[in-house]
Amino acid sequence: MTTTFIGGGNMATALIGGMLARGADASEFHIVEPSADARHRLTSQYAGVRVFGECSTDAVAGAHLVVLAVKPQQMRDAAKALAPRLPGVRRPVVLSIAAGIRLADLERWLNGYARLVRAMPNTPALIGKGISGAFAAPSVDAEGRSLVSSILEAAGEQIWVDDEATLDVVTAVSGSGPAYVFYFIEALDAAAKDLGIAPADARRLALSTFAGSIALAQSSDTEPAALRAQVTSKGGTTERAIAAMEAAAVKAGIVEGVKAAARRAAEMGDAFGVDTPKD
Repeated sequence: MTTTFIGGGNMATALIGGMLARGADASEFHIVEPSADARHRLTSQYAGVRVFGECSTDAVAGAHLVVLAVKPQQMRDAAKALAPRLPGVRRPVVLSIAAGIRLADLERWLNGYARLVRAMPNTPALIGKGISGAFAAPSVDAEGRSLVSSILEAAGEQIWVDDEATLDVVTAVSGSGPAYVFYFIEALDAAAKDLGIAPADARRLALSTFAGSIALAQSSDTEPAALRAQVTSKGGTTERAIAAMEAAAVKAGIVEGVKAAARRAAEMGDAFGVDTPKD
């Protein structure tokens, strides 16, 4: 099975690396990457992968799946370059992993080509621990969906959503979510150092506490609120900390932040989904 990536950045390499780790042959991957430095990096990193400087017929020839792994503001130009390469005996599934870009706009840029899937992975895919949400156009059959799942699941978990607009929420929760986690780790680390813990130990305490808590939550069917209550003894230190965070509206701030990210994802679809993109 041949997969062509348009764009050779971090997410493309995460997906390719995941597939190779699962036994795929490097010769099954084509990458279109205009940067000469990036092409050199890719050929050095993945011996056997074919790398192209532009979206040529050879780059797309025989592809079962084409992954548009470029930034939202680059998507229109990438799709326009791909459009004349798509007609042929094989009709590949085209998968977009760009935030905000809607399938209706992508279909227009691809001259009506409709075998489209939109997905939102996240950066833990770089170590095989990501999660992606995906939405398939009605013209994508079960085989096409399975093909998309096979590559997204090579970098972690994957869910399907029934409404494309839900992907803006996925973007806000899990796409942007690693930044929220790092933000909280920053705060734990800073608090530990402010209270006299050595920097190396502060980092270790923050990271291990977060990793252990996640592992515990994943191993349990108990809701997060109940797990928190189990740690929060009446009159104890945790109760005092949670009370201070509630007074500072920490939880409400996180919820509003996620909602703001979802709104921004929709705004990006409006901004970059037109034929004359704007910021």
